[in-house]
Amino acid sequence: MNLEITCTRKEADHKQLSRCRETLQSSFSSFQEISRIFALAGSEVRLKILFLLNMEKELCPCDIADILEMSVPAISQHIRKMKDVGIISMRRDGQTLYYSLVKENTNVLNKAFSTIDNNRKVA
Repeated sequence: MNLEITCTRKEADHKQLSRCRETLQSSFSSFQEISRIFALAGSEVRLKILFLLNMEKELCPCDIADILEMSVPAISQHIRKMKDVGIISMRRDGQTLYYSLVKENTNVLNKAFSTIDNNRKVA
């Protein structure tokens, strides 16, 4: 079955089209940033890691591995992908590495995670 999408309009609203184009153009860098974050968050594990870092502000790979019941090497692979594109940052305290969200990403993630936070019950 071949479904063809057709559009039959009498007249285009050129002001609307222009306004929409201008909005997309002026928001170009925001779309790039959000797209980059969501592309990495497409993995459920990475999404959970981002959520945990957003909630706790900072965690080491061992903490994340314990929380998600995964191996540290598996967590480290996910962390490396996020660190490579600049979504999370690292600091060292002796032998321990701590990861946190890059500040510019917290606003986007706070909005994305607000639905999860709203469903969380506080004991």
